[in-house]
Amino acid sequence: MGTVMQTTTAKRVRSVRPVGTRAVLAELDGLQDVLALQDMLYKSPLPGQVDVLAAAETVMVVGESAAATRAISARLMELELTAPEVADSGLVVIDTVYDGDDLADVAELTGLSVDGVIAAHTGQVWTVAFAGFAPGFGYMVGENEALTVPRRSSPRTAVPAGSVALGGRYSAVYPRRSPGGWQLIGRTGARMWDLDRAQPALVRPGDRVQYRAVREVVTATESPAREPEKEHRPESGLRILTPGAQSLIQDLGRRGYGPLGVSAAGALDRASLRRANRLVGNAASAAAIESVNGGLTVEAVGDQVVAVTGAPTTLTVGPSSWFESGDVQAGARRTVPMAAPFALLDGEVLTLGAPESGFRNYVAVRGGVDVPEVLGSRSTDTMSGIGPGPLVSKQVLGVGDATASTAVGSPELQPDFPGDGVTVLDVVPGPRADWFDQDALDSLCSQEWLVTPQSNRVGMRLDGTPLERTREGELPSEGTMAGALQIPPAGLPVLFLADHPITGGYPVIGVVRDEHLDLAAQVPIGGKIRFRLAPDTTTTFTKNPEK
Repeated sequence: MGTVMQTTTAKRVRSVRPVGTRAVLAELDGLQDVLALQDMLYKSPLPGQVDVLAAAETVMVVGESAAATRAISARLMELELTAPEVADSGLVVIDTVYDGDDLADVAELTGLSVDGVIAAHTGQVWTVAFAGFAPGFGYMVGENEALTVPRRSSPRTAVPAGSVALGGRYSAVYPRRSPGGWQLIGRTGARMWDLDRAQPALVRPGDRVQYRAVREVVTATESPAREPEKEHRPESGLRILTPGAQSLIQDLGRRGYGPLGVSAAGALDRASLRRANRLVGNAASAAAIESVNGGLTVEAVGDQVVAVTGAPTTLTVGPSSWFESGDVQAGARRTVPMAAPFALLDGEVLTLGAPESGFRNYVAVRGGVDVPEVLGSRSTDTMSGIGPGPLVSKQVLGVGDATASTAVGSPELQPDFPGDGVTVLDVVPGPRADWFDQDALDSLCSQEWLVTPQSNRVGMRLDGTPLERTREGELPSEGTMAGALQIPPAGLPVLFLADHPITGGYPVIGVVRDEHLDLAAQVPIGGKIRFRLAPDTTTTFTKNPEK
């Protein structure tokens, strides 16, 4: 005969949903459990854990491989959540002028006077629960819910940097001018994001914040003034003569900065970048030029070894006089092969023609493009503005020392690139496929989606027959990743690419498999995509039985 014992049920993750093959979404019972799991994963990372993205009711964990992600999924279900230790790190005080355009509306929504709203906002300590939307944008939760207000029904197209705002139960400060739908109650001169600081984000998850009412904004002190740098002209490198439609510096991106609101960025077609670097004897992660739809022309400053991969195109080399005269007959010209190393001698000019198929090219130079690293990467993030700007005419790119071999590589065969036909991409359902019925899933995979001109490195906007949801409203913000197919209320998918926001509030019906993202990056504007449910998935939706 046994003895009946009373036990307290340990707090656990409610469920785990797949986010493609390289991430999982842990669902929890509330913000306190989110903070607990986030704290545990920061202090004791799981094997293979690459990044952690906390949000309102979820924590997304990114794995280094599909196998690591499967193991992370199983381990998350077993964890017993323990409350995070409260560190006495002091308060971050944010001086605020309370004159926001929506201050009176917030007073009406909360039943308080304007002075009452200000008193409620300044009279409590806020804790940064998670980051997202933009680098330095911290979602802060207060000690009470007196200021819980809905977002604006019509978002503003541009919210000024430094705007202090309320949205739902959260308060935040917009670190840079950007679109936004939160209620604006004031403004601050505090620099929420500053890459010249050792810690760029003024507030990070777990920090405690108090707002202080002031009469005027005082801009935070700039970093110590530095002596003006003399213009540096590299003695060896590539001079940009024409940058084409858009040419950027990219490497394999920056990982592990999700908690600061920073996405990975990096080359959209990673295989082509690696191939270009391999051909010139560089390390796989060396920085190179990513160019869109041809038109890039560069001149060698000193003798260089170069390789071009990606979309097949005609590569023409000639003397600078040929380029300057505009006469295709002037001087000796030659064509060089794709996916093969070649010498570009001092003063010679390389021109990339329009792609025969595909959309993006990668130009690697032996030693790698030498531009300053930002958060461990030389990549340009077009959404956050982190990294070097788009290339411009007459700019000279120096070469570094990112070589991995004393020899260049042998010419390589390239894969097929998207042309006039339909590109098929495998997609893993979820994490929010349950917001749609089977008809919507069938429609996602049965039709051809058109890539619209509104597409960019943030995401590909697709046109076709809209998908209908089975649920009303929006999700609380949750982590997302490259490959996610978000479905806004209009029903037309947006396929997130490398520069995507790290959190989003629209349901993700599926995620393109990681190994197909390079192919997606080569689909041109006006190209067509068909989605195919992945024949097998590495993770499945699991739920703790007591939930």
